[in-house]
Amino acid sequence: MNNELLAVLEYWEREKGISKDILLAAVQDALLSAAKKAVGPARELRCTIDPKSGDIRAWAKLVVSERVISKHDQITVFDARRIKPDAQLGEEIEVEVTPTGFGRIASQYAKQSLMQHLRRAEKALIFAEFKDRTGDIVSGVVRRFERSDVTIDLGRYEALLPNRERVPTEEYQVGERLRCFVKAVENTPYGPEIILSRADPQFVIKLFQLEVSEIADGTIEIKAIAREPGFRTKMAVWSRDEKVDPVGACVGLRGQRVKNIVRELNNEKVDIIKWDPNIRVFLTNALAPAKLKAFDIDEPNQRVRILVSADQLSLAIGKRGQNARLTSKLTGWQVDIEAEATTKLGFEEKVAQAVKGLAEVPGLTPAQADALVHHGFLSLEDLMTAELADLAEIPEIGEQAQTVLEAAKAETQRRVLNIGPQPTA
Repeated sequence: MNNELLAVLEYWEREKGISKDILLAAVQDALLSAAKKAVGPARELRCTIDPKSGDIRAWAKLVVSERVISKHDQITVFDARRIKPDAQLGEEIEVEVTPTGFGRIASQYAKQSLMQHLRRAEKALIFAEFKDRTGDIVSGVVRRFERSDVTIDLGRYEALLPNRERVPTEEYQVGERLRCFVKAVENTPYGPEIILSRADPQFVIKLFQLEVSEIADGTIEIKAIAREPGFRTKMAVWSRDEKVDPVGACVGLRGQRVKNIVRELNNEKVDIIKWDPNIRVFLTNALAPAKLKAFDIDEPNQRVRILVSADQLSLAIGKRGQNARLTSKLTGWQVDIEAEATTKLGFEEKVAQAVKGLAEVPGLTPAQADALVHHGFLSLEDLMTAELADLAEIPEIGEQAQTVLEAAKAETQRRVLNIGPQPTA
C-alpha cells in the first residue's frame, strides 16, 4: 500500500502540477483522522509518512506516571525508560501508538482525503493560472455535454463553454478541437470555473490581433465592433499611419488574413469598415454598397434618419433588418432607414410633361407639341414612328408635317451623337 501511495502522489505531482509536499500534508491529515478512530482519544496524536519509504506511523504524547489511570494519556516509568532511559516522572514523551492493521484503515481515509485536497489544490491552481489570462484564446478538446453546455479539456484543466456563449449555427462533436476566448474565471461555490466563449465579439477582435500584425503593434486600431454570432460581424478600423490602409491590412494579400478568420468562424460573414469621425461618412461606409440619399441627424439623441431610393431600401436594411441593426450597434446611433417618397403624377401633369418635352425639340412650337401629345404622340420616339400622312391629318400640323418629321429626326440624331442643340431660325 505504501509504495502504491507514493506512486499515486508522484503521478498527481507530474500530471496536475501539484506539489508532492502538499499532497503529503493532505495524506497526513487523513491518516490523523484514521488514527483517532483506530487508536482512540490519544494525547496530541499525530501521524507521519516517510517520503522515501512510505512507512506510516502514529505517535502520541504520554505523561510518565507511577500509576496509569488513562492509557491514552499516561505511561509507566518502566515503559517510558524502555523508550527513553532518562525519563522522569511528570515528563512528556512521544510514543509510537501505531495499531495493528492500521494500513488498511489509513488507506481508505487517505484516498478520500487525498481526492478532496486534490480537488481543492487543483482549483487553486486553476484560479492562479487563469486569473490573468482573461481575454486570451485557448485551444481545447470537446470532452462531454451537460445539457447544452460543453466541457472543454484544456490539457491539465477543464473549462466550460456555456450555452449562452455558443454560436447558434455551430454543432460540436466529442473529440473535436476548438479555439475559444477566455471570457472569465469565476469563483463559484464549487471552486473556480473557467468560462469560455465563441460568441463574444471580443473573440473576433482577438483573432484579428493574432492574425494582423498592424493591429498587434497598434498601427491599426479597432474602433468598434458589432456581431450576430454565426451570421455577420461588422468591424470599424482606423489607422494611425496615413500610409497604411486599415481595411486593406485587415483583409490581407488576396484576402488571406480575413479568410483565415472567416474559416475559424465557420464562414461567418465579416465586414471590415473604415472608421470616420464624421457620422455621415461612417454611416455611408457601414451601409455600403447601398446608396444613401439624405441624412436627418439628431445629435443630442444620437439618432439618424436615412433616406434611400426604393430600389436600395432592402439592400440598406439587409436580410431581416440585420444590416441596419448591426450598423446601429457599430456606430452607437439609432439608425432609421426609410424609402424616399415618390410623388405620383396625375394625368394632367403627365400631359404637361409630355408637351414640355416635345416643345424642347428645335423646330416645334408649343402649339404643335400640344397637338401632337393630344393625338397620342407623347415622346420623340413616338414621333419617329409616325407616318407622314398621319401627321398631316392633325389640323394644327397639316402642311407642316414634313417639317415636323425632319425636326424630330434632327433632334434624334443630335441626341445619338450627344452634340449640343442647334440654334433655331
